[in-house]
Amino acid sequence: MGPTGTKFRSRGLLQVLGRRVIGQSAAAGDTHMRMQAFDSDTGTDGELRMNQHTATPPAADPKAPVSIVPGNVPTPKMAYSPAVKAGDWVFVAGQLATDFKNGLAPEVVPKNRNVASQLGLEADFIFKNLKTTFDAAGCDMDRDSVRIWQWYTSDYPTLDEFAAGNADPRLCVDAYQRAQKEYLSEPRPATSGVSIRQLAIGKAELEIDVICIADGKPSVGFGGSEDWPAPAIRHGDWVFISGLVAPSLGEKPGTWFGSSIEAQTDRVLQKLAKLAESAGTSLNRAVKADVYLPNPADYAGMDTVWKRWFPNNPPARSVVPHVGLGAAGARVQIALTLLASGSQLAIETIETSEAPEPFSHEPQAVKVGNFLFLSQQMAATSSGELAPGMLRVPEYPWYGAPGTAQMRYMMQNVAAICEKAGTKLEYVVKRQCFHSDTQWFQESINEWAAHFPGVKPASTTLRLGGPLVVPGANTMLDLIAYVPD
Repeated sequence: MGPTGTKFRSRGLLQVLGRRVIGQSAAAGDTHMRMQAFDSDTGTDGELRMNQHTATPPAADPKAPVSIVPGNVPTPKMAYSPAVKAGDWVFVAGQLATDFKNGLAPEVVPKNRNVASQLGLEADFIFKNLKTTFDAAGCDMDRDSVRIWQWYTSDYPTLDEFAAGNADPRLCVDAYQRAQKEYLSEPRPATSGVSIRQLAIGKAELEIDVICIADGKPSVGFGGSEDWPAPAIRHGDWVFISGLVAPSLGEKPGTWFGSSIEAQTDRVLQKLAKLAESAGTSLNRAVKADVYLPNPADYAGMDTVWKRWFPNNPPARSVVPHVGLGAAGARVQIALTLLASGSQLAIETIETSEAPEPFSHEPQAVKVGNFLFLSQQMAATSSGELAPGMLRVPEYPWYGAPGTAQMRYMMQNVAAICEKAGTKLEYVVKRQCFHSDTQWFQESINEWAAHFPGVKPASTTLRLGGPLVVPGANTMLDLIAYVPD
């Protein structure tokens, strides 16, 4: 199927000073810029005002990660960057509808829920902040966005419903979709939308994180229909395919109820293969897979099918359990990042004996060009068990810090994988962090932040609807790192 649309717009102005970056778009007309001076010991920000024509020494590596700190977007309370730019790629941290003073920003709490949707108000607030952040990074949000994640909160499914194969989050997200269309035109970025149990801000209903590529090239959409114009987009060397499920629009309701995880995984991969072909690539060019698996007991069945489709050199992969899926009867959702056929970039599987071998069918990481896509990280052994020393013992129920211990274990492994790939831990640019319980959040992020004295990666932190795949694991990381030339 041919392309369904393209985007091309003028670029904004990026201001860079050292490794901490702030800026305003050229349209803002401001003759000054704000530089954020970050003290990694105290976690505080100092502020300088400088003329935009002030000369600065060139960076040793012009593509190395820099922090993007928009001057008029609320500053996060935790140790992460609102966005990180590395080369032409910009990784925006999970955005919430908060002013970091009152929890939820007062303007997103409806006075009358019969006439206004909190989800829609949150979405509008977040997209305005996203646009400001992209402007500061020299991006056009509409043109340059290639990948977007939407995380919705819901008390459903319950654990019993997950175990029974019911992934229904009982949500209506129409208000979000309306808001998104106000800010993103077709072809919109490849998307994943799932429900989780809780976000970092109490009572928040939505978090969004985004990747854009600010190289001035348009994105081209593929494989669409009237209901979904472009589930796949191609941007230069890269193809991004939205999260797909087995049920299709127009199918008889209930068609997939009771079907096996093997049948559903196979059906999703068939769909992905067809879309990849339409966009000028194939599944053997897959670099990274995001798999959303409501029932972790389906992991083995999913992995069995995965081995058939990817017998050699599978993509990096993260499998996120206990999430809700909106399609009736769906048991798995899969999104892919692929390299386009004809690209001169090489796909390299990364393996090191200094970190545990994955316990399922994915490599430790995959490197393409200037980026390293790591597979899921947990405090696990190669057999899929929790590593020793990661839990408190029953005889001493208050001794130890499992959140700290598990994060430290993962950071050691990530550092080894990064080193093997020719980069370093400090060059991680994006993380998604999944907790089984938010009691581990503060311990975990304190340990995490200690490993990043300079640029803090863009971050999204979520609480899932139940335990992780590895019993006893309290945290899972999904990471991307920059690799210098």
